[in-house]
Amino acid sequence: MSTDDAPAPSLPLLVVDAANVVGSVPDGWWRDRRAATERLLDSVAPLAPTGVPGLPGPIDITVVVEGRARGAAGRPGVEVVEAPGSGDDAIVDVVSENRDRRVAVVTADRGLRSRVEALGAETIGPRVIREGA
Repeated sequence: MSTDDAPAPSLPLLVVDAANVVGSVPDGWWRDRRAATERLLDSVAPLAPTGVPGLPGPIDITVVVEGRARGAAGRPGVEVVEAPGSGDDAIVDVVSENRDRRVAVVTADRGLRSRVEALGAETIGPRVIREGA
């Protein structure tokens, strides 16, 4: 195979725990979880070309939603994964499916951090993407 036939390297992947990030700021999100998730999606979409501290862009972004936040629409550069059950389990599945690339998960959930770090993912606290949001 020539170098022209080699597959392009995958971009780093930022996986966002929507419930954890939305819940990290007491701004009334509990009144309308889907609208709060839509605001989160609007705030992370501009990060696709630039990246975040420690994970320079361009990056792919996947936001995992659960419960009453389901139905939120993706944005350019942002894929939305609707967890059929546990959001944490869906995030672990996304990380497992992308072990061939650099993955960082945005969450403050210690249990989830431990699970994804065991799979080789990095973890980032919600403040990194909430600043300026």
